[in-house]
Amino acid sequence: MDIKTIRELMKKGTKMEPGTALLQAFAKYAEEAQKITMEMNNKYHTFKQVRKLFSKLTASKIDESCILFPPFYTEFGKNLKLGKNVFINACCRFQDNGGIEIGDNTMIGQGTTIVTLNHDLNPKTRVTATPKPVKIGKNVWIGASCTILPGVSIGDNAVIGAGSVVVKNVPKNTVVAGNPARVIKRI
Repeated sequence: MDIKTIRELMKKGTKMEPGTALLQAFAKYAEEAQKITMEMNNKYHTFKQVRKLFSKLTASKIDESCILFPPFYTEFGKNLKLGKNVFINACCRFQDNGGIEIGDNTMIGQGTTIVTLNHDLNPKTRVTATPKPVKIGKNVWIGASCTILPGVSIGDNAVIGAGSVVVKNVPKNTVVAGNPARVIKRI
């Protein structure tokens, strides 16, 4: 199964069930992601070299204006889309299976986790994962050690306070903080 087909299935919310071709394809790409992130995380690279590895990881060209500080962790990598002038600080973890889109001029603080898969509460079907994409707008500032959960959209110019857990959509031009994150003020 190719990347384009996987991305389309994830966009539709196709469940990842044990024994399916979709899950087998993810396993193949997960091994590739491990190899690339191990290379990126375990020795020194210039920013240009990191962008080249990140482009390989995402199967798309990363703009020269983007900066990523390793270590960086992902189990897939192929469903991650970065705009221009994106900054990702060290120790971030992106579970991008369901799709993560990051807009231009966005800054993501150290230790942030972005999750795009969820599991059912029913124990009989709990191993099945359901994808929901995360969309981060332009000019967003996500503070250190935040967690962004599946299906969340963050509007342009929003600020996410350090340590926040974002469980629902964030309107544009707002500051949110807390667990769960709540609107603190408008910008």
